Amino acid sequence: MTVAPGHGAEATAARVERRWGLVSIAIIFLLVVMAAYAGIHQAVMPQARVETADPRTLHIVGEFIEGNLGSAVEPDGSVTVRAIGQQYSFTPQCIVVPADTPITFRATSADVVHGFQIEHSNVNTMLVPGYISVVSTRFATPSDRVMPCHEFCGAGHQGMWGHIRIIEKAAFHKLAADQRRLSCVAQ
Repeated sequence: MTVAPGHGAEATAARVERRWGLVSIAIIFLLVVMAAYAGIHQAVMPQARVETADPRTLHIVGEFIEGNLGSAVEPDGSVTVRAIGQQYSFTPQCIVVPADTPITFRATSADVVHGFQIEHSNVNTMLVPGYISVVSTRFATPSDRVMPCHEFCGAGHQGMWGHIRIIEKAAFHKLAADQRRLSCVAQ
């Protein structure tokens, strides 16, 4: 007995392959549409809040003067950290924060675009001259972590590392009672 063309296992396999091919193409098309929509939506919608800082006067006037950098306890018990990235270091170089406390990092750049990342955390942003980057986080346990610049910022980029020292909440508040701003140098 002979099987007519278009019948049998070969025809079934061809139909199944065609259907899966169409499904694959539909998935790719859906992903392209989603990426285009997300890109257009973000380009059209401005950020909810954009804060600026004059990079020429960062260390002289305003929020980012030398005496205002580092960690500070806010009235609600949270901690705000102010920092500046410049070729090829962070100021302060080492930051002290408490464990199990809401922490807000407010940082900017004095010269070029820098990366601001803290290992093993959700902190990962860019520091753009003229703009203030704000990132909030909470560290569960005490530890020491590195804070590398992850944006190429010039010939000394590979040496641009900062440090975060996360200490017990009680120890942090004891230090904060004696000083207005904290960094590792103040310990």
